[in-house]
Amino acid sequence: MRVYDLIYKKRQGEALTREEIKFLIDGYTAGDIPDYQLSAWAMAVFFQGMNEEEIADLTMAMVESGDMLDLSPIKGVKVDKHSSGGVGDTTTLVLAPLVSAAGVPVAKLSGRGLGHTGGTIDKLEAIPGFRTDLALNEFIENVNEVGVAVAGQTADLTPADKKLYSLRDVTATVDSIPLIASSIMSKKIAGGADGIVLDVKTGDGAFMEELEEAEKLARTMVEIGKRLERKTIALITDMSQPLGYAIGNALEVREAIQTLQGNGPADLTELSLQLGANMLLIAGRVGDFQEGYNLLEGLLQSGAALEQLGRLIQAQGGEAAVIEDERRLPQARYNVPVLAGEEGYLAAIKTKELGLLSVEIGAGRARKEDAIDPAVGFVLEKKVGDRVQPGDTLLVIHANNGDLEGIKERARKAFLITAEKPVLTPLIHKIIN
Repeated sequence: MRVYDLIYKKRQGEALTREEIKFLIDGYTAGDIPDYQLSAWAMAVFFQGMNEEEIADLTMAMVESGDMLDLSPIKGVKVDKHSSGGVGDTTTLVLAPLVSAAGVPVAKLSGRGLGHTGGTIDKLEAIPGFRTDLALNEFIENVNEVGVAVAGQTADLTPADKKLYSLRDVTATVDSIPLIASSIMSKKIAGGADGIVLDVKTGDGAFMEELEEAEKLARTMVEIGKRLERKTIALITDMSQPLGYAIGNALEVREAIQTLQGNGPADLTELSLQLGANMLLIAGRVGDFQEGYNLLEGLLQSGAALEQLGRLIQAQGGEAAVIEDERRLPQARYNVPVLAGEEGYLAAIKTKELGLLSVEIGAGRARKEDAIDPAVGFVLEKKVGDRVQPGDTLLVIHANNGDLEGIKERARKAFLITAEKPVLTPLIHKIIN
C-alpha cells in the first residue's frame, strides 16, 4: 500500500477501505507517514468528504491507536455526555451529580478550555483542593463508591486524534464534519462509554454557528454511534447567548451549585434536565423521557443532587464546604459593572466576543500553556429579550486587574439593544436519535 495512491484515491472522491484508513492512521501515529502526506489526505477529505462507513472506520482506527478504558468493573450502563463547546456551558457540573444521584454511574473524562470556550477540568480545579488527575483504579473505585468521578483525559487515549488535530489546526482542515465527528466520537468510545448523549451547540458562541451545519455534525455522530453499537442521542442546542449568567471558572462553579440548590438560571436548569433525562433513558434507568425528567426534577428539589456534588468534591480531595459557603471559592479583587447607555430590549449578545474577552482577563487560555485565573470572568445581569434602561447593569466584570476601560467598552458593544422586542430562539432546536 502506498500513501500516494490513497491520497489520489480520496482526491478523486472514491471511498477508502477500512484497511486503507487503518494503514494511514497507524502509519501517521507511528511517525512512518510524514505530516505533508497526511495534510494532503486531510485536505482531500475536506473537499470530497467521507461516506458513513469511512467515518466509522476512521473513528475506530483512532480509538485503536491507543488505550481503550475498560470500565467493566463499574456496575451498570455507563453513559457519557459531550458538549461541542460554548460560553458559560456549565452542564457537566450539574449533570454529573444529578444523573449519578438517580442511580446511573457517571464516569466522565473531560478536557480543558481552549479559545473562547471553557473546559470542565478548569472549572472543577477552581474548587480548592479538587484533583482531576486520577489513576484509572482510583477513577473506577470512586465511581463504584460514590457513583460519579470526573477526571482529565489521559495522554494514552486516542493519540492519533491528538496528532491529527494538531495537524488540522495548522492546515485549515479543522472544520470538516467527517474529521470533527470522528475526533469527538473516538474519544467517547475510547473512554469506555456504553451510550453517548451529545450536546451540539449552534449560534454565535458555538464552533458550528449555522444550524444546518450543526445538524449535519449531529447526524454524523449519531450514525457513528449506531455503526459502532453505542446508543447515541444528539440534542442541537442554542449558543446564540451564554448559557446561564456566569462566564469564568469559579463563577460557573458557583452557578452550578445554585442550580443544584434549585435556584439556577432557567436555561441551564432546563438543558441539564433535558440532557440528564436522555442519559437515564439510554442507561435503561427509566422507561421514557418524561419519567427521567420528572425523576431528576425531584432530585433537584429534594437536595439529593446537591449532596451528591458534595460527595464528588470530597472524594476527589476538594473542599466540599463550597456548596454551603461560596466565599471558599476564589474571589476576584474588582467587581466592575458595565452599564447600558440606551433604552430598549436586549436583542442579541455577541457571545463569542464575550468568551474571547474572558480569555483576555485570564479566565481562559489562548494557548495550551497559558495559566488561568480561576476567580475572574463575567456575570451577566441581562439576557436576550430583557427590557433595558439607561444605567442598567448589563454585566459585572470580575477581575484582578483594575485597568478595565478597554474591556468595559468592548463588553458594552457586545450587547445589541433595539427598540423592538426580539423573537427568542429556542433553547433546544432538534433532537436526533
